[in-house]
Amino acid sequence: MTGCHQEQADPRLDDAVRVALVGSPNAGKTTLFNSLTGLRAKTGNYPGVTVARYVGTCVTAAGRYRVEDLPGAYSLDPISPDEQVMVDALDGRPDGSTRPDALLLVVDATTLRRSMNLVAQVLARGLPACVVLTFTDDLARRQGHLDVDGFARALGVPVVAVRRGRDRTVLRDRLDGWREWTVAPVPPPVDPVERDAWAESVLAFAGYQGPRRHRTTDRVDAVLLHPVGGVLVFFLVMALFFQTIFTLAAPLQDGVAAVFAALGELVHRHVDNPWLSGLLGDALIGGVGGVLVFVPQIALMFLLLALLEGVGYLPRAAFLMDRVMARAGLEGRAFVALLSAFACAIPGIMATRTLPSARDRLATMMAAPLITCSARLPVYVLLVGLLVDPAARIGPFGVQGLVMFGLYLLGAVSAMVAAWAFTRIVDRRALPVPFYLELPPYRWPAPRAVLTAVADAAGSFLRKCTRIILITSIALWLLLNLPMHDAAELRAAGVDTTDRVAVATYGVNHSYAADLGHLVAPVFAPLGFDWRINVGVLSAQSARESFVATLGQVAAAEQPENPEQALRELTYTDGPRAGQPLFTAPVLAALLVYFAYALQCTATVGVIRRETGTWRWPLVAFAYLTGLAWVMAFLARSVTALLVG
Repeated sequence: MTGCHQEQADPRLDDAVRVALVGSPNAGKTTLFNSLTGLRAKTGNYPGVTVARYVGTCVTAAGRYRVEDLPGAYSLDPISPDEQVMVDALDGRPDGSTRPDALLLVVDATTLRRSMNLVAQVLARGLPACVVLTFTDDLARRQGHLDVDGFARALGVPVVAVRRGRDRTVLRDRLDGWREWTVAPVPPPVDPVERDAWAESVLAFAGYQGPRRHRTTDRVDAVLLHPVGGVLVFFLVMALFFQTIFTLAAPLQDGVAAVFAALGELVHRHVDNPWLSGLLGDALIGGVGGVLVFVPQIALMFLLLALLEGVGYLPRAAFLMDRVMARAGLEGRAFVALLSAFACAIPGIMATRTLPSARDRLATMMAAPLITCSARLPVYVLLVGLLVDPAARIGPFGVQGLVMFGLYLLGAVSAMVAAWAFTRIVDRRALPVPFYLELPPYRWPAPRAVLTAVADAAGSFLRKCTRIILITSIALWLLLNLPMHDAAELRAAGVDTTDRVAVATYGVNHSYAADLGHLVAPVFAPLGFDWRINVGVLSAQSARESFVATLGQVAAAEQPENPEQALRELTYTDGPRAGQPLFTAPVLAALLVYFAYALQCTATVGVIRRETGTWRWPLVAFAYLTGLAWVMAFLARSVTALLVG
């Protein structure tokens, strides 16, 4: 998840006017925050997208403003940590920070009646406020009505209406007049019954008429939310999702691969120094470039996810999965958190702050790393490409896409089982909290929001490639090329010094990397891994994508002319299987399953530590997932070996 200064203010903003954005989930707070500050905090169609306090700067002709986007909440009676963050910010707790100077109370005009409880509680806080009505164009299009001026008079505070994608400059003008914002002259009542009566009187005075329901929406929801039909549609959508990733991204991936192959060949041809040529051509271009070829798949996956979220399907999938989550002892909010983990486990773990139950939060944290994140995608694409013929099909579906869908399904089902187990381990007496999820109307997604999601995902992937994977690739290249072997040693070993491939193969098999791979061989030998795969698995602890760079460098070191073909033709170099093909179906199955379960992300471990406040649970997560990965990989190899003979 992207944001500005999470939970901390920029020291340069100490003298700025403090303005807090307050509102319920899906009201449009974060979109307004991005518009005011020019930042790119993530927006979404389900609760839990904003799970921390995000701070940005808005500079106008009249002044400088410290704008804070608070987590969404339906009331100021918190039942979850993210709602508590909102209440604490309004009250200046718990760190004793200053209360906001003014509030922008963001309210969805299409759900105004439901939002009046929050409006009453916020206005009763006694802070200068301006109510911002969003989706007013949707209200008018659906034959609803609201007298904005009458609404402002009834509340006793200024009200401004903004339309989707327009009128954003109106808010900047309003900020400059913040000193004229008023505190509600007659605070709304505190008693719930009196508050409801107050809300009805305000809406009546403003002539509010809610939007009419769409018959088309009702018909579509009758299918998508059906206990049986909805599940079938969900699986069909997911199958098409992964089929599209493989089919549409393949030409782009081939194009990117061709560019890096040409660059590598150019370096090897024109750089005479073998060390510099290897560093640039193999470590830099071959290692990092071998991972960058998967940018099209990453971008396409996030494009499809943004479209599904933008049109309103993903919140309905969360509602549909509430029954499934109940089987795991959790609730629908947990599915929303796990849904975030498909991009990365870190925002998924942070989204557990929306869960009221401490037991559910911990169980979801322990399960989130099993959800197939984007970092696994390059590994899956590489290994599935080695395992399955691209031309293989079952009816209209390519087998590669179906295998990919199966891997994602494996991660999701395993996460459910893990969550179920941890709910039994942690506290079986915890009482469930009712699950409330607002289903947004079907809308065309905002192009800017979709493109921002894709750009952020691709940018995050590129930054990882230029930092973690670059460092890993250079370190691996050194391990593969050291120590040096002189001609006398090569001749003594029976190596033809005029055969470049033979010399390279000897050097790789007698390198520090080979020593490291052989050191851990007893652990991975039952899975069918050789020392080269072992090194790849170890390098993946820094970033899963490093596994792809590792295998690419190993293949390039042994056969620089055609590393892709060399990868397919790798054989065991020692032991009873010496000379036999390395990447057989059982070994590939074991590798895929191992990566599906293993916790190979130090950042995820760190986030679990921060969210739980102890090292106990991150260590438990690492231990149980690593052990589970080994056991499941062993079973996958054994079963596949029986099936293929």
